Formats: sequence, structure tokens, C-alpha cells
Amino acid sequence: MSMAIELRGVSFAYPDGTRALENVDLSIATGECVAIVGQNGSGKSTLVRHLNGLLRPGSGEVLVDGRPVGRRHVAELARTVGLVFQNPDRQIFAGSVRGEVAFGPRNLGRRGEELERDVAAAVSAVGLEAQLDTNPYDLGFSRRKLLSLASILAMRTPIVVLDEPTTGQDARGVARVQAIVRDLAAAGRTVIAISHDMRFVAESFGRVVVMRAGSIVLDGSPGEVFGADNVATLAWTWLEPPLPALVGARLGLGSTPTETALVEAVRARPA
Repeated sequence: MSMAIELRGVSFAYPDGTRALENVDLSIATGECVAIVGQNGSGKSTLVRHLNGLLRPGSGEVLVDGRPVGRRHVAELARTVGLVFQNPDRQIFAGSVRGEVAFGPRNLGRRGEELERDVAAAVSAVGLEAQLDTNPYDLGFSRRKLLSLASILAMRTPIVVLDEPTTGQDARGVARVQAIVRDLAAAGRTVIAISHDMRFVAESFGRVVVMRAGSIVLDGSPGEVFGADNVATLAWTWLEPPLPALVGARLGLGSTPTETALVEAVRARPA
């Protein structure tokens, strides 16, 4: 099995002395969908910023697609790892939606019909087809989030990293992000997401990594991580399993019950 991402004993401290990562070991296989969760300050964003070279480890080693990151330039790593920032305003700079989405693939050398196809597919995926000529800052926050996602989708990177992709999204927006994650997974691409939305995590990812104080404290399937045995550990990280997991555990259905199973179990309970 090939590995898309490997962190080996990675530690990192910011210039003010804040220790953000402590001897982290993490391997993510090619094509895996992995959610990274934890309270603010647990090291999630610091970790993913090591994957495209925005940060470099103080000690340890980061490998992307089997190759050490080392001193590889951010522009080189951007061909492999596409990172969608939590705050879209730190990523958006072009004067139109079309220009924003086209910037990445154009820098990768795409031109003409190929570039147009990439742009069209990306804006269609996020539902911005009617705003191609709109200035990004005339869009609301939730649509700017989707635009920053489209700008990475258009690059067709084999690894896609999403930092809080559902923040500010209504139910329709969340469903759109979930569909994008499913499509990326179906295409064999590796998807890594940071999220505080435990329902989104449980429904969309096959593996959940829980962080606290710069270290990994849980790592497993949603059923394992959100299971009854880990409720105390999750509380220690200031996280709570999604409501279906709590209800499913109480009804004896496990931590990832289907909606149908929940309805049937509730109906079968004595009044």
C-alpha cells in the first residue's frame, strides 16, 4: 500500500515558544479519507501546514507521496497537495471568480480548452457557475469558502486538504461539500479534513484522528473513535460524539447507526 502522507516523529514550536506538535507519527494511505479533529490549539492546522511546506518541522521528517519534503519549494509541493484555508480571505486575491479558479491550474501550465474544462468543472462542483465574472468580495462568506475550494479542485492535486470546509455553510452547502469529498474519494484522491463538525466527520470520512496538545490521542474508524469506550477521552479533548452516535449507543445500535435503524429502534421501544 502506497502512502500519500507520512509524519515521522514530527515536532514543531512557533517562535514565541508555543509547542504545537510533539513527536507526531501519522501515515495516510493513498486514496484514504481522513478527518483530523480536536479543540482549538490542538495542533491540527499546524500539522496540515507541514504537508505543503508552509511550515517545516523542528525535528522529525515529513514525506509526501513517498518523498521527503525537506527543502522542496512550496510551489513544487502545490502540484501534489492542495490546501483550502479555513479563512478564504487569506487565499482569494483575483478580481473575478473565473480568474481565481483559473490561477492555480494556469500556474501548473494548463492552457486553452484544458484550462477551461478544469475551471468549468470546479465551479460547477461548488455551484458558482452563474458567478464566473463576479468579484469574489461581492460574494458572501459561505460562497467565498466554496470559491477557495473550487480553486484547489481545479488544480486536480492528488492530495486535497480541507481546513474547516463546512464553516458558515447551510445544510445545502454542507451537502455540497460532502458530495465533493465523495467524488474525490471515488476518483482515488486522498482527502484530509480538519473539522469541528462531528456529524460531517462521521458521515464523510472512513478514519478519524483526534489531537490534543500537539499529540494524537485517538486514531480509528468513526465507529471506533465515537464509540462508548472513547466518550471520556473525547471529553478530555473538549469534543462530543455526534448526536446519532450518542443515540445509537443508548439504543444498542453502535456509534454509526443509519437513519433507518434509528427510526426503527425508536418505534420499537415501549411507550
